[in-house]
Amino acid sequence: MTKATRRRVHKTHPKRIFDKYDLYMKAVQSPDVDVLFYRRVFKEIKKKEPHVLREDFCGTFALCTEWVKLSMQNKAYGIDLDPEPIEYGKRHYLSKMTEGQQKRVVLQEKDVLKKGLPYADIAVAMNFSYFVFHQRQVMKKYFTNVRQSLRSGGIFILDAFGGSDCADENEEVTNLRRFKYFWHQRGFDPVSAKAKFNIHFQMKGQKKIENVFTYDWRMWSLPELRELLEEVGFKKTHVYWEGTDKKGEGNGVFTRTEKGEECDAWIAYIVAEK
Repeated sequence: MTKATRRRVHKTHPKRIFDKYDLYMKAVQSPDVDVLFYRRVFKEIKKKEPHVLREDFCGTFALCTEWVKLSMQNKAYGIDLDPEPIEYGKRHYLSKMTEGQQKRVVLQEKDVLKKGLPYADIAVAMNFSYFVFHQRQVMKKYFTNVRQSLRSGGIFILDAFGGSDCADENEEVTNLRRFKYFWHQRGFDPVSAKAKFNIHFQMKGQKKIENVFTYDWRMWSLPELRELLEEVGFKKTHVYWEGTDKKGEGNGVFTRTEKGEECDAWIAYIVAEK
């Protein structure tokens, strides 16, 4: 090739592979921080160290993997009906752990409403996953099952959300380093307290991909949930409320309280003691 005929060659960069579970993790989850919160709350309430965690509706079971990393004595159970996210977690998370850590993560493709859930010091239901139960009797059945599967002195931790923003259709957009994350509420029915939600993603330089995850939930209130938990036999419940930063937004710090704040949108944890 002579200098006269040589052409400039431009390298082409292929589009990044769209990985919905990876994007969800980056946009929504912080399992390494979450497991520290669970341990702190348990020690705060029970004055001892927990060792066995069960993650209901576990999906890719990221919480399980982070829990066993905290201590060689820790063991985790992940429960989910959907085999797809479980297989993803095995390939992308479990495979990167040591052999010893892998042995302390036990996964079950199972309905959390069925009897025989693994015993644990802490059971968690995160990302509002249990909102999928619309009827009171079904939620009561799940809470009963959880209580029966907790060790003596165990606790159950749930997250919940609400606020006036949840009474109407809205879309929240978060700009992250490589993509945009869209949380879209498609309306609210005050008679049934049901609402539908979608998660959309848009990679930089690419078209928006809609309805990557969809949810059909009942918007349970904190008093409803606490009353149900105590009705099935939990001896006490606590609310951990998120604080606010100087801009009036959530700061990720949760403290125990019996009085919340008037917020357009709030997130809280309920902790139930067996």
